Amino acid sequence: MKDLKYILAYIIPFSGWIALENKGIWSWATVILAFGIIPILDAIIPASEKNVPVEVEESRSKKVFFDVLLFICAPICLFLTYYYLYTVQTKVLSTSELVGLTLSIGIVLGATGINVAHELGHRTDQVSQLFAKAGLLFVLYQHFFIEHNRGHHKNVSTMADPATARKNEMVYVFLFRSIMGQYLDAWKLENDRLKRENKAIWSWNNEMIRFSIYEMLYLLVVGLLFGFALVPFAVAIAFVGVMLLEIINYIEHYGLQRKILPSGRPERVLPKHSWNSDHEMGRILLFELTRHSDHHYKSTRKYQILRHLDDSLQLPLGYPGSMLLSLIPPLWFAIINKRIVGNNELNNTIE
Repeated sequence: MKDLKYILAYIIPFSGWIALENKGIWSWATVILAFGIIPILDAIIPASEKNVPVEVEESRSKKVFFDVLLFICAPICLFLTYYYLYTVQTKVLSTSELVGLTLSIGIVLGATGINVAHELGHRTDQVSQLFAKAGLLFVLYQHFFIEHNRGHHKNVSTMADPATARKNEMVYVFLFRSIMGQYLDAWKLENDRLKRENKAIWSWNNEMIRFSIYEMLYLLVVGLLFGFALVPFAVAIAFVGVMLLEIINYIEHYGLQRKILPSGRPERVLPKHSWNSDHEMGRILLFELTRHSDHHYKSTRKYQILRHLDDSLQLPLGYPGSMLLSLIPPLWFAIINKRIVGNNELNNTIE
């Protein structure tokens, strides 16, 4: 029965559906849930450091139930994207309703789309990777599949990683640097792969070219189905989803840097190189993304067996609360910088 707790993750897309169905003040349902109700629940419900027993990890990692929960997410994002565009096209909406619906569906695309695509993108089977790329299509961020797996996990907590926030770097500066850096890095990584395989860079073999074409075709389909005046709205919900991802990127590795060894290479990724959160609601609703230290320590571990590690740095709030805190840089620096020093990480911070 405990496994059924992850069904609660569907509260986020369900709130998006509620927003589209009822409109009015309900247009803001997902915003209120994600950044109002969940942070309060995270503060009330005690964080749990309990791990899955080692002896059941293997059997638990093979349960199809946990995979099915992920595979459903891309179709849900497709449905809600269609419903959102249909609503904007056919209904007379106030400015408040339009903004609320755009933010609500964008949050769904980030939490249910990108987050699940991130989990599936680490798997090697073609079905999982297909669903991962599908989940990233609706946010126009398919290059994340390349850069995250081949770039971020290799370079995390080093100056070479655009998705690692530097100490005292404001989130607003980080967003621009991370988005641009990851996109350019994805092109470089794919070009380098093709060179190693002696394949032409400007060809269908280049996945970045394929992703670019898929995303343009997606927007073309939106224009043909709903009218080209609706294309900016498809871009708007994608933008919100990407902002959600990148603010999470900001809090996940803020101020942490791996030591450079005498060989010139960084030390291996350790639990102390990621910020972790054991707050229950965030863990469940984001499919354990918040146990990020173990994810980077061993990226092949499926979400249902990710562990609390004693060496990991702990965020004072759950992910939604930490995201809100990061939007007030002076307050974020005052609270988080002390935790870096307190964990003897001062020499590992990116200044």
